[in-house]
Parts: sequence; structure tokens; C-alpha cells
Amino acid sequence: MDLPAHLSDTAALLPLAAMLLAVVLPLATTAPAAAQWRRFHVLAALGLLASVASAGLHALRPDAAHASAWSPWLQVTLVGSVLAVLVQGLVVVLGHFSARYLQGEAGQARYVASLAGVLAAVHALLLADHWLVLIAAWAAVGLALERLLCFYADRPFALLAAHKKRLADRLADALLLAAAALCWTTVGSGSFSDLSAHLQAHGASPALQWAAVLLAVAVVLRTALLPVHGWLIQVMEAPTPVSALLHAGVVNLGGYVLIRLWPLLEQAAAARWLLVALGAATAVLAGLVMLTRVSIKVRLAWSTVAQMGFMVLECGLGLTTLALLHLIGHALYKSHGFLVAADAVRQARLQDLRGPARPTAASVLGAPLLTVPLVLLLATAGVATARAAAWPWWWSVVLGLAWAPLLWRADRAPAGAAGTAQHLLRGLVLATALTAAAMLTHGLPWGLSDAPADAPGLLALASLALLYALQAMLLLRPAALPRLRRWAYAGFYLDERFTRLTLRCWPARWVPPPPASVSGPKGLPRTVHTPV
Repeated sequence: MDLPAHLSDTAALLPLAAMLLAVVLPLATTAPAAAQWRRFHVLAALGLLASVASAGLHALRPDAAHASAWSPWLQVTLVGSVLAVLVQGLVVVLGHFSARYLQGEAGQARYVASLAGVLAAVHALLLADHWLVLIAAWAAVGLALERLLCFYADRPFALLAAHKKRLADRLADALLLAAAALCWTTVGSGSFSDLSAHLQAHGASPALQWAAVLLAVAVVLRTALLPVHGWLIQVMEAPTPVSALLHAGVVNLGGYVLIRLWPLLEQAAAARWLLVALGAATAVLAGLVMLTRVSIKVRLAWSTVAQMGFMVLECGLGLTTLALLHLIGHALYKSHGFLVAADAVRQARLQDLRGPARPTAASVLGAPLLTVPLVLLLATAGVATARAAAWPWWWSVVLGLAWAPLLWRADRAPAGAAGTAQHLLRGLVLATALTAAAMLTHGLPWGLSDAPADAPGLLALASLALLYALQAMLLLRPAALPRLRRWAYAGFYLDERFTRLTLRCWPARWVPPPPASVSGPKGLPRTVHTPV
């Protein structure tokens, strides 16, 4: 192995080692919380530097996805290296935020160890080149995250959410093990590299196509798509930095797994149609529910559900590069959204004092007439310059509808032609910048192979057009669809049904413990509820 690849492998393993050390130290010592956090900050910063070094070294040879020098079950890829930088950088920020957020709380050492455990498992998953490593790492992410979700053990909704997530995770683990068994018996190895080579040489046998379907269902369970989305909404009971970590850096892992195992999915039409159908349904329904929510954090949570549906939809359509860009953009946006939720609440209260503001009918109906041709024009230019290969026309229309809300104009915005022109120009500039950024990054050598499918693409286009039309109706004529608004406010009653099914399949109840209690902030007692 040449020197850059060897150094890249070593640097890729350092964040994993640093986070494992950050797990052990809080459990092995009784240092004060401030000292625990200082050690975590140092280890997280070192892990970030190592991740940046690994990504930089690997970028020197972007087509050289190779088995790690330290284990044949690991592989260093450019995509994994970039995501490792993203996740590790997110945790550096969340570590400092958590230290301030939890000041004075009990159990901070447990929180630090669990946070580091999530990161160590994520780094292992990003390096996985074997079914067993992937399954074990993903299970470890869930187990460590569960301790963070239940940090406030006196909140029943947090315990219920963790219980529902536990059931979904165990079902996903079983499906992944079944998919791994089918692939292993067919290929003769659990290695993803051997699986890709077998698919290139022999195609996808019926057993491998069934494995792809099982993989797709497992990802749906882990990515909180409808109808198993309820736990993602109810974990708002967890500390805010945990919500930011979950929505920005953990729930996205399903998209990475689909991208990583794309050679298997590419030749399984049934699995791709399943991803497109469930992703489109989740994006439409969650997008409607989000409009009915008042709480900032809950609205962000429903936004994540919709975005995960959109990302899974992109993977099913064969737009793996765009799914990767979506994953990165969502992580950055959602982490920022949760960390500034308090400011968003203040802005929402000021807006309520000024009275409700709805977009004007002209802006809602006219926005797509501007954004869709704009994106089509940019995409045509991009394809002509070979910067947007595998960018189908229907995806330009989808993006045009997605950017259209940028041009919506509130009914209490400054009146007059000058104000309208300024608002339109600002929206068009932003839509142009987003489309150009997507096309430019799409042209980078990520080492991914896109395979757009036109028939599912038309379904995705119809789904987004339906979502846009329903959102416009709910915003412009709130009294026009009362039944749809009531059902949307209730989340279409999907979570209630899944909760009943969960408690029927895996019964649990939470009761107050004996008189002993745990001290809460400011010395106040906190009752702890334990599952029975």
C-alpha cells in the first residue's frame, strides 16, 4: 500500500479510537463534570483533526476505495471520510453546547460516555466493509443513543419513544441479518467489496434481490419513515443537543447505508420501487403535518421525517449523489435549527404579536412558473458542460417545486412594485445559488454511480406536485379542507396504531420507583420511572 493510503487509513481510525477513549474515561474516573467535559472537548477536537486529515489524504486519490490496512472488514472511502468530518465537527459543537446546557445536572458523566459511544459507533459504521461490522455498529448507535434519549428518566414520553425505537431497531437488526445471510450464501463472503464484484460479474440473483428488499425495509425502520416515525417526534423530551445529534447526525445514517450498498439496490427493481413509494408517501404526509404544528421543535422533527422520506426517495430513484448532498445539507441545516430553537421561538412570538401572516395567492401560484424554468435552464447548461451527468429533466421540475416557497410573499410584506420585485429577486438568487451549488458538487468525483429511473421519477414528480397543491390549499384557504387539516394535525393517526402494536408485541409499563430518587437540577428531587 502506498503512503497516502496508509496514512489515510491511520487517520480514519483515530477518531474511532478517540471516541472509544472518551467512553472509557467518564466511566473509569470520578472527576468533576467540568473536567469530564474538558477531556471530551480535547478528544473530540483531535478526532476532528484526524477526520480532516483522512478526508484530505483520500481526496488525493478519490477513486481509490481500498480495504483498510488494519482490517479486511473495513474500507476507507471518500464519502465515508467526508461524512466522518461532518459528524465529528457536529459533535465538537454539540459538546460545547451540551456542557452549557447541562450545567448543574446530575449524570453528566453518563451523558458524556453515551455521546462518545454514539460517535464511536458512527465512525465504525462509516468504515464498515462487512455485513457484521455494519450490523454491529448500527446496533451500537441505537443502544448508546437510547441512554441519551432517556437522560431525563422521569419523562414518560421519552421512555415510550425509546421503547418504540428499541422495537424498530430490533426488527431492523433481524432484517439486516437475514439480508446478510442471503448475500453471504450467494457470494460466499460477507464483504461489500466481494458483493459488488459478484454483482458486476453475475448480476443480482433472486436471493440477492430479496436481500435488497430486506435491506430497504430495515432502512425504513431505522430512518423513521411513516408509519414508524412516532419515536422521532416524541424524543423532543430529550435534551436539545440530543435532538440536534439525532436529527442531524444519526437518523441520516439510513441514507448512507443505501448509498454504500447501492450496487445491490441498483439491480433490485422491487427494492427501489419500495423506497420510492414509502419515501414519497412520507414526504407528502409529513410535509402536510408540519404545517399544522405550533411547537418549533416538533415542527423541526416533522420536517426531519419529511426530509428523510425525500432522501430515501432520491436513493430509490437512483440519484445517489444528490442523496449524499441532501444528507450533508440536511445535517448542517437541522443541527443549526435545533441549536437556535430558542431564537426561533422568540421570533415566532414576535410574529404572533403582529398577527398571522399567510403567503399571497399570487406568490403561491406564480412561484413555480418562475422556479421550474429557472432550474430547467440551469440543468440544461449543466448537462451541456458535463457537470450534471445523470440529472434527468423530471428532477429539475422536482427541484423547481421545492425551491418555489422561497418566492412566497407574505400578505403583510411591504407593498408596492419595488417591494415585490426585491422579494422576487432575492428568492430567485437563492434558488439559483442552491441549484448551482447542487450541480457543481454533483460533478465532483465522489466515486458514486447514478442510475436514474424514469418511471419512479414521474411518480416522485406527481407526489411533490400533489404536496405543493395541498400545502397551497391549506395555507391559502384554511377552512377549505377541514377534514384533511384535522387528520394532518393528528398525524393521520399512524403513530397511535404503531404504538398500540408496539405495546402489544412488546408490553411495557412505567411506574414510579421506591422512595429513593435522583437529585435534579438545583437540588430538587426527580422521580425516576423504570420500565417493568
